[in-house]
Amino acid sequence: MVEKVIIIGSGCAGLPAAIYTAREGFNPLLIAGSLPGGQLSLTTEVENYPGYEDGVMGPDLINKMRKQAERFGTRFLNEDVTSVDLKSKPFKVTAAGKTYETESLIIATGANAMLLGMESEQKFMGRGVSTCATCDATFYKNKNVIVVGGGDTAMEDSTFLTRFASSVTIIHRRDAFKASQIMQERALSNPKIKVMWNTVVEDILGDKKVSAVKLKNVTTGEAKEMPIDGVFIAIGYTPNTKIFKGQLPLDEKGYLVVKEDVLTEIPGVFVAGDVADHFYRQAVVAAGAGVKAALQAREYLSKLEYERDKAKK
Repeated sequence: MVEKVIIIGSGCAGLPAAIYTAREGFNPLLIAGSLPGGQLSLTTEVENYPGYEDGVMGPDLINKMRKQAERFGTRFLNEDVTSVDLKSKPFKVTAAGKTYETESLIIATGANAMLLGMESEQKFMGRGVSTCATCDATFYKNKNVIVVGGGDTAMEDSTFLTRFASSVTIIHRRDAFKASQIMQERALSNPKIKVMWNTVVEDILGDKKVSAVKLKNVTTGEAKEMPIDGVFIAIGYTPNTKIFKGQLPLDEKGYLVVKEDVLTEIPGVFVAGDVADHFYRQAVVAAGAGVKAALQAREYLSKLEYERDKAKK
């Protein structure tokens, strides 16, 4: 059996793509991964997704999308894709030792925020630890926060947080930032932002939520605790593109390169969400991209069907 549509990824791009292709009658197969849901499954309250005036918990939003996709006939496989073959048609996707063939493919594998690697980081995720300043800044109005990092993302997040937080302290392990000069100047000229150089976070402390961090100066070895309300990790993202290396072009950071919007250089293969978008990284933007990919898949499959019918005549 050759599938009409396979979708890889079950976050805010993959699920809307499933809803739309399922409603078109394509009976899509969505390979969700062994840990489905994307970044929203790690998020607590989401206040900026349209239609939820009082906010919604991230996992609840994902669950609602999944049920909506199931309602229209989407089939789910909770396994990880281990390889793809896009060099011939139908395309081949392998998961859990089984290979599936498909006429079209929507890639919505997302990107994972890079973390510091501490148990406390996971413990307090959504309870004082965040990887998305634009998502969670409003929860820290008139509070004191730190941002860990030294690149453009850290500068941008720090500047954005000053709209809400009383103070923002950038924690950086070196004595100079990697960020572009203009981003550094913008952050360092803000009176609400200060910097702790040559410093690393050794632990995140608290009971039910973050109350302090344990810091260490890597030059002097001095350790101290710093009371804090929030910890924003801004050390970068890792796009989930390993299985596409050699199949599709990647940029220098590993993100998929699109030909135009959600189109790739391979007809029938479409891309949506954070796997190609390292600028917006917002749930609603990913959802829109998922819809675009679904509509492009519909157009592609319609043309394919027309060409087949024409060839029979």
